[in-house]
Amino acid sequence: MRRIRIFDTTLRDGEQAAGGALTIEEKLEIGRQLERLGVDCIEAGFPATSPGDFRAVEAMCEMVKDCQVAALSDAKLPNIETTGAALKKAAAPRLHTVLSTSDIHLQYQLRISREQALEMAVAAVKLGRNLIQEVEFSAMDAARSDWEYLCRVFEATIDAGATVINIPDTLGYMQPPEFAELVKYVMEHVPNIDKAAVSVHCHNDLGLATALSLGAVKAGAEWVECTINGVGERAGNASLEEIVMALKTRADYFGCETGIRTEQIWRTSRLVSSYMGFPVQPNKAIVGANAFSHASGLHQDGMLKERITYEIMTPESIGRTDSRIVISKHSGRNAFRNRLRELGYELDDDEFMRAFRAFKEIADKKKDVTDGDIEAVVADQVLTVEETYKLDHLQVTCGEPSVPTATVRVVMPDGRIHQDAATGDGPVDAVYRAVDRIVGIPTKLAEFSVQSVTAGIDALGEVSVKVESDSGTFIGRGASTDIIVASCKAYLNALNKVAAARREREAGSGRMQPSANGTAPKRTVEPIPA
Repeated sequence: MRRIRIFDTTLRDGEQAAGGALTIEEKLEIGRQLERLGVDCIEAGFPATSPGDFRAVEAMCEMVKDCQVAALSDAKLPNIETTGAALKKAAAPRLHTVLSTSDIHLQYQLRISREQALEMAVAAVKLGRNLIQEVEFSAMDAARSDWEYLCRVFEATIDAGATVINIPDTLGYMQPPEFAELVKYVMEHVPNIDKAAVSVHCHNDLGLATALSLGAVKAGAEWVECTINGVGERAGNASLEEIVMALKTRADYFGCETGIRTEQIWRTSRLVSSYMGFPVQPNKAIVGANAFSHASGLHQDGMLKERITYEIMTPESIGRTDSRIVISKHSGRNAFRNRLRELGYELDDDEFMRAFRAFKEIADKKKDVTDGDIEAVVADQVLTVEETYKLDHLQVTCGEPSVPTATVRVVMPDGRIHQDAATGDGPVDAVYRAVDRIVGIPTKLAEFSVQSVTAGIDALGEVSVKVESDSGTFIGRGASTDIIVASCKAYLNALNKVAAARREREAGSGRMQPSANGTAPKRTVEPIPA
């Protein structure tokens, strides 16, 4: 069957979703999982936009060996050079440059003529090809461009050295048959199209991104650009899991296959959802909580008699299962490490011991520890920013009619333990007020969400918060069987990210900062004056 290549842009276009910013560590962990998933190319960022994005792309290039790593640039030549520098350590780099071709964009945004745009596109591709062997050119807003002019641009950029040409529906504007016709037109009217691969990139503004992408595949496209869970600008991008499972489930219709290890889809979806702070809606195709749930009596009857009556794919095919791992407080290090490996985690000794100690604490409180519990432990204990501020002690009193009060102790950067107390509208509010009095970083709590990682009265609770500061917007996460403790951990996790961003910014301006590691904690408690 024809092989369709998957270009994952979760870490570039996906991160452009409002509130979806990721740390470098989070990007790298998602990158590792995308490599396990089997994507053909990971678009790691837009290096010219910030030093942080440059470092993230550079780090991804050093880490990833089993697939291509791409980075995006506009058509400005200095930015092409910056992107090439970020990609130089990749085993298989791809420089992705983009320029609008629609008259709407040329007239109102870029304010240049068609001929000027054509010259810019050719110059960008030529420079990119001098730096990187593989260059992709994307014609932004191709769906609303003049088709004849679009083909001229593609012909010229292929002559300039483009090895991949991308046809985006940047605003999800077209209907699927219409977009398929555009792809066919390009393939038939660009004389040198045989020298480049054809890619598509569709957005979901009308809820048609998956349909548009599949229509393009049927018309002959070789690459599909997409994101995990469909995250991205505005209403998002085409969803990787929907495209891949549609091609797999209906191979009889499409006659195509991908190299995706579909059993890794469920874990990848959960990882991206957790790190970006975007819960997956229950009725989301493939990875939603209800995707394999059957409530109708008629459906249940059919399922009991024969599974295929109401399931066209199995939960196991995407790595989803309700089975529990049989480990408890009696399990040792070897059993725990083995389960971590089965879940796709490779931890160093220090990370493993932190996770193991947290696992033991949870196992003492629960009869059974599930995969979800372990994933939450790893996210809470390992995949976090450096702990500038660390929770040492938390005590809360609340009820009716008493006033919710929280006493908090936090280990500070110098190793000393500071304590304060506060009242609030509820226990979480009281905790956050006490933390604010201790840490003293001005922030605004923009979002607070809590969910149960697993079922049952002893479930592990996972809290996600979003805070806004002068350094940007940051997402914090925390997990515990005590939801108030999880809330405090999530808030401190977010504040640690704010502190790290401040240090990076001030270091860039040449200002010296004290070490965040501090010294060994002293068992002295220093209250913060009101």
